[in-house]
Amino acid sequence: MNYEDVQKFSNAAIGKAKLLENSFGKYFLRAVMAGFFITVAMIFSNVVGNIFKESDPAMGKFLGGFVFAIAVLLIVFIGSELFTGNNLVMAFGAYDGKVTWGQVGKVWIVSYIGNFVGCVIFSLIFVGAGASGTADYFAGFIGNKLAIPPVEMFLRAVLCNFFVCLAVACGVKLKSESAKFCMICMCIAGFVISGFEHCIANMSIFTTCLCLVPGVSVGAMLKSMVIVTLGNMVGGAVLLALPLRKMSADQ
Repeated sequence: MNYEDVQKFSNAAIGKAKLLENSFGKYFLRAVMAGFFITVAMIFSNVVGNIFKESDPAMGKFLGGFVFAIAVLLIVFIGSELFTGNNLVMAFGAYDGKVTWGQVGKVWIVSYIGNFVGCVIFSLIFVGAGASGTADYFAGFIGNKLAIPPVEMFLRAVLCNFFVCLAVACGVKLKSESAKFCMICMCIAGFVISGFEHCIANMSIFTTCLCLVPGVSVGAMLKSMVIVTLGNMVGGAVLLALPLRKMSADQ
């Protein structure tokens, strides 16, 4: 990365911190909208998987992975605040000395809460609308999802946000909208098809499952949220942001 690219990430971090400080309501609404967009992708992906679950499950998983990319495409092209993307951008700004770690923490906390609110609202609307007949589909995978061993779950979350933050980085760095579209689709499809764990997507999945699937353990969901959130933070802020800043050329 050259100095111009470093400035893009650092300026993005500064802009997020200033928006939160100067206009909390606007920032929080942007975070809620990101939750909406993630839930749109969750719905799209799982409905596609449900359609193919009997005839061709592998194709359903493949197509479901690609359509999930609509989440980050909407976030990049329309604009909103995604916690996992902020793991990269804000940490990068802190490594570059342009924002404080206190500002990083505030952005992460507020975007996380806003994402949660957006995911819950949109998921409840989805359930209220009939959930497109996906109750059996959610019931078929939620048990295995919650039974992933903790270390494996953490590492899946680390890898997940490495992929997601690569997509966010492409959205910041690339100038052509068609180039952004292609790279975001490839990165996001990679994490979904690979079966990695995304904490914000899980907010939507868990909310929907609590409404549709009897007997799901709330305790197991909370444990998963903690592990996956920590893994996502490491994947974006440490595994990707830190080496990107270290390998960047100074002015």
